[in-house]
Amino acid sequence: MPKDKTASHVRVIAAAREEFLEYGFEKASMRRVGERCGLTAAGLYRHCRDKEDLFDQLAAPALERLNAWMDDHLAKYLNAVREQEDLRWQDSWIDMMREVVYPHVDDYHLILTCASGTKYENFLHDLTQAAQEKTSEYLPVLREKGAAIREISPTELHLLFSAYVTALFEPVIHRYPPDEAIRCLETVEAFFLPGWKNLFGF
Repeated sequence: MPKDKTASHVRVIAAAREEFLEYGFEKASMRRVGERCGLTAAGLYRHCRDKEDLFDQLAAPALERLNAWMDDHLAKYLNAVREQEDLRWQDSWIDMMREVVYPHVDDYHLILTCASGTKYENFLHDLTQAAQEKTSEYLPVLREKGAAIREISPTELHLLFSAYVTALFEPVIHRYPPDEAIRCLETVEAFFLPGWKNLFGF
């Protein structure tokens, strides 16, 4: 569906978010979404093809924001290596959580807890897999430039990313209050970052 910026579409998206958060994708009702935003069924279907498309309109931008951040994150390090600049720790997924996830935390909570029956239902696994693949592209470049990277197998890298991603998103899943969520992120940062730096030779 084309992006619709009209006031009625804004109401539809807000109503859909409320409905999916309350009932989850599988039990959500398009009739109730229409009632929430004051539209008939015919009016509602001018904004989406079906329930899955409506969920996708909420979830896809959230995933796009994460992928854009991850691509930029990796590019910083690849460029530094290729230009033979001094390697330094520039940012981490903790920054991603602060800059990307928490400003839109309801959308990520929606994907993590309400997406059963959609293509997003394995979100954390898919995110872990993407992170592993992107990092695996980066490691050979580092090694070619003489970085002191520890040897690590794909299985080991997957295990580390699984633990890291799970820890980062637990506060989102359980809707920790903002102050508590930030404290948890700081704890995850203090625990994981020394290990990542050691692994990648920083």
